[in-house]
Amino acid sequence: MTRSIFFYILLLNFVFLQTSCNSTSTEEREISIGFSQSVGNDLWRVSMNHAMEVEASLHPHVNLTIYNAHHQAKKQILDIEKFIDNKVDVIIISPFESDSIVPVIEKAKASGIPVILIDRKASTTNYTTYIGADNIEVGRLAGKYVAASSKGNATVVEIKGDHTTSPGVERSEGFKQIISKYPGIKVHTVGSVDSEYPKAEFTRLLDSLQNIDYVFCYNDVIAYNAWKTAKSKGLGNKLKFIGVDGLNGPFGGIQLVKEGVLSATILYPTGGSEAIKLALKIVYNEIVPKKNKLSTTIIDSLNADIMSNQFDRIAIQQSNIEEQQNIIKSKGKDYATQNNLLKLLFALFILTLCLAVYSIYSRIAISRKKEELEIRNKKIKSQRNEIKQYSEELKQSNEARLNFFMGLSHEFKTPLTLILSSVESLGTELKSKGNSVNKEITLMYNNSRRLLRLINQLLDYRKVEDKKFILRASITNLFDFSNSIIADFEREAKKLSIDFSLVTNNPDLEVYIDRNLMDKVYFNLLSNAFKFTPEKGKISIVINEDKLKNEVKIYFKDSGIGIPENELKEVFSAFYQGSNNFRNSSGIGLHLSKSFVDLHKGSVEVQSKNGTDFIITLQLGKEHLDPKSIVNTPALDFVNQNDYLEEEVLPNREVANSDDKYSILCIEDNVDLLDYMTQKLSVEFSIYTADGFDAIKRALEMVPDVIVCDLNLPGKNGFEICEILKKDLRTSHIPIIILTASDDQDSYLKALESGADVFLTKPFSLKVLVQSIKGLLFNREKLRFYYSNNIANIANNENVNFGTSEQNFLRKLNELIASNIDNSIYTVEDLAKDLNISRVQLYRKVKAILGISVSDHINNIRLDKSKELLLNSNQTISEIAYAVGFSSPNYFSTTFKNKFGVSPKEFKN
Repeated sequence: MTRSIFFYILLLNFVFLQTSCNSTSTEEREISIGFSQSVGNDLWRVSMNHAMEVEASLHPHVNLTIYNAHHQAKKQILDIEKFIDNKVDVIIISPFESDSIVPVIEKAKASGIPVILIDRKASTTNYTTYIGADNIEVGRLAGKYVAASSKGNATVVEIKGDHTTSPGVERSEGFKQIISKYPGIKVHTVGSVDSEYPKAEFTRLLDSLQNIDYVFCYNDVIAYNAWKTAKSKGLGNKLKFIGVDGLNGPFGGIQLVKEGVLSATILYPTGGSEAIKLALKIVYNEIVPKKNKLSTTIIDSLNADIMSNQFDRIAIQQSNIEEQQNIIKSKGKDYATQNNLLKLLFALFILTLCLAVYSIYSRIAISRKKEELEIRNKKIKSQRNEIKQYSEELKQSNEARLNFFMGLSHEFKTPLTLILSSVESLGTELKSKGNSVNKEITLMYNNSRRLLRLINQLLDYRKVEDKKFILRASITNLFDFSNSIIADFEREAKKLSIDFSLVTNNPDLEVYIDRNLMDKVYFNLLSNAFKFTPEKGKISIVINEDKLKNEVKIYFKDSGIGIPENELKEVFSAFYQGSNNFRNSSGIGLHLSKSFVDLHKGSVEVQSKNGTDFIITLQLGKEHLDPKSIVNTPALDFVNQNDYLEEEVLPNREVANSDDKYSILCIEDNVDLLDYMTQKLSVEFSIYTADGFDAIKRALEMVPDVIVCDLNLPGKNGFEICEILKKDLRTSHIPIIILTASDDQDSYLKALESGADVFLTKPFSLKVLVQSIKGLLFNREKLRFYYSNNIANIANNENVNFGTSEQNFLRKLNELIASNIDNSIYTVEDLAKDLNISRVQLYRKVKAILGISVSDHINNIRLDKSKELLLNSNQTISEIAYAVGFSSPNYFSTTFKNKFGVSPKEFKN
C-alpha cells in the first residue's frame, strides 16, 4: 500500500513538471536570418547593419547573423553557402558583383531558402524580392539639380562607381538621361574601381580642364575626398560637389552640406530596417512584391537642417528602443530564473516528501529482510569459499599436469634430434650396402619424423588453446605445395595399392598461405584418409579455382569407411573419435586443422556419403588478411624427404692445421648430443664445449668465432647467457645460435631481445645447423671487409654507422691510439689495460672484427696520420716520424715505403 502511494506521488510530480515545461514552450519559434554584406565598413554600410540589428532586436525570436565580404566576391559566395548549409530561414544579400553571385542565389532558391536583394541587384530573377532606392532616379535627381542650378550651361565631372555593380551603372545612366537633354552641359567621366576614389585620374582632370562647375560623385565619401583634392589646388570653393547617401552625423552627407563642403547630396536610404520586416513577412507566408523601392530626395542647404533634425530624432528614438529592449531582456531573464527556481523548489518539496514516505517503508521492509539476507549470506559465503578452494586446487592440478605434459613433450625433441641426425648419417655411410638396409633406414627415418609430427601436434594443441599462433602467410604455388606433400604418402599408397592422385584446373594458381600451418593441415587430412581407406581404395586431392567467387576449393576425397551422418557436426571438436573408429588416435588433428584454416580466414567442411570428403575453401589475393601477417618468403624448394640418402651431410675431408679452422663453442648439457655435434662439426671447425655452468667463463677465455647454445641449461638459460655475452665488450661481436625445443612466439621474441642471431628448434637438421654457422661466418666476413675499408673514417671519428656495438668499440680503440700516437713505447698491453680486457681477448676481438692484428692496426693508423702530416704540415720527415710514434726516422721510412710503395720524401715531393 505504501509503495503504491509513493509511486502515485512521483507520477503527480512528473505531470506537474511536464505541464510547467509545456507552458513555457508556447513562445514563438526561433527565426534565423543571414545577411551577406558586400563592401567594407564605410559609414553607409555600418548604418545599414545597425538598422538591421535595431529592427531585429524588436523581435526577440529573431537571430540575425551578418557576414562582411570586404570587397571579395569569392568570400561572399562562401558566406552565402555557409548560410545555406546552416539552413537559415531567410538570406539577405547586398551583391558585390552582379554576375558571379548568380549561381549561389539560385542554389539558395533550390534549397527552399528565400533570398532578399538589398541596395544592389544581380543578373538573375531567381530571388524572392528586392528592396532599395531607385538608383536611376538618384542619378536623375543629380542631373536635375545640375541643370536647374546651372540653367543648362555647365562643365561637369562625373566620378562613377564600379561598373560591375548595379548602383554604379544605374546612377550614371540616370544622370546621363537628364544631362543629355541639355546640350550646354558638358560631362567628363572618371571611373572608380570597387567604389574607391580615383585620386590620380581626378587630379589630372583638374589640371587639364578649366572652368569646371560641378563634380557629381558616386557617393558622399568619394565626393568628400574629391573636395579635399580640389581644395589642395585652391579650387575647393569654386567647384560644387554633389554626393549620394545623405547620411546624418559626422562626415555624413547632410553634415557636409551644412558645412558647405557639398552643394547637395541625394538621400539614399539603407533599407536595413525594411529588409528585416520583409524577411519576417516572408517567414510568416505573407505576400510581398517583387520590387520594393525606397523613397529618395535631394538635400541641399535649404533643407539640410530639417533633415538633420529629423534623423537626430529618429536616432534618439532608436536609442531609447534599444535601451528599453535591454531592460525587457533583463527583466525577462529575472522572471525566467525566479520561475525556474520556484518550480525547482516545488519539485524538491515533492521529492523530499516522497523520500520521507519511502524511507519509512524501506526501514520497515529492510528490517524484515535483513535477518533473511544474513542467513543466506552466510550460506553463500560458505559455498563460495568451498568453490574457490576447489577451483584453485583444480587449477593447480590441471596446470601441473599440463606443465608436466608439455615439459615431457619438449624433452622428446632432444633424443629425436639424435635419432634423426644419426639416421641421416647412417644413410650416408650405408648408402652402398644395398636396398634392404636403405629401406630399413628409411623406415626408421620416416617413423621418427612421424613421431615428431605427433609431438608437434600435441604442442600445437596447447598453443591453439592459448591463442599463441600468428599467421605468417606468403605467396605459394598451391599445386607445387600439394605435390611436395604427396611424396611423403606415395610409399604408403603403393604398399596398400591405393589409387592416389592430385588434380587441378590451374597448375599455376598462387595463394597466400602459411606453409608451416597448411603443411600440418594436409598431413592431418591425408593421414586420416590413409588410416580409414582399405586396400585398393582411392584417395584424391582436387584443386578447383573459382574465378567468379575469387576463391579456391581443395577437396580431400577418400573411399574409406566414412563418418556417421549424426556425428558430422562433432568432427572438428577436440578429442572427437567416431563411433565406427576402432583405431588409436588423439582426436585433436581435425580440431587443429580447422583452427589453422580459420587463421587463413578460410573454411573447412565435411561430407560423407561414399567415403569422406573434406573441403577447404580459401580466398584468393591478400586483401582478406592482416597486412602484418604477410611475409616475403622465397619460393619453395621442394625436396623429397626420403631423398636424404642421396646427399652427403658434411664433406668428409681432413684439415691439416686446426688453426686455419673457425672456432665454435658448443654449450649443451645433454652429453650425447654434445658428443654428436662435436664429432660431426669437428671435420670443418675447431670445437670447444661447455655444459652450461662454465659457459660464460669459457666464452670470455677463448672468444670463439661462433657460439651454439642450448636454451634449457643448468644455472643460467640460453637467453641469459646470450644477453650477458652480447652486452660484454669482449664478446659482443660473436654470433650466437640458440637451440630449443620451444617454437612459440614468446621464445622467438626473447631470443631477439637477448641478441641471438639464429633461433633453431629441435629436432634440427645437422645440414641446417652447418649452413646457419656458415651463413653467420660469411656475414661476419662481410662486416670485417666493411670495417677494414672504413678505418680512416673511424680513425677520424666520422659518422660511420655500423648498426652494431662494434662501432663503439672501434671508436674507443681508435681514440686511445690517437691520444697516444706520439708515444713510441705505447704497447698492445697498455692498450688492452686501458680497455679493461686481456691482451689475448683484445687480439682475438680485433682479429675477428678487422682481420688484422692489433699491432698492424696501430701501425695503419700511425701511417695514415703521417700521410696527412706530410701533405698538410711543414714538419720535417724526422719530426713527423716521432709525432706519429715511431722510434726512429729510418724505421718510419722503411715501414711507410712497405705500405705505400714510395718513401716519405718521394710522397711529400
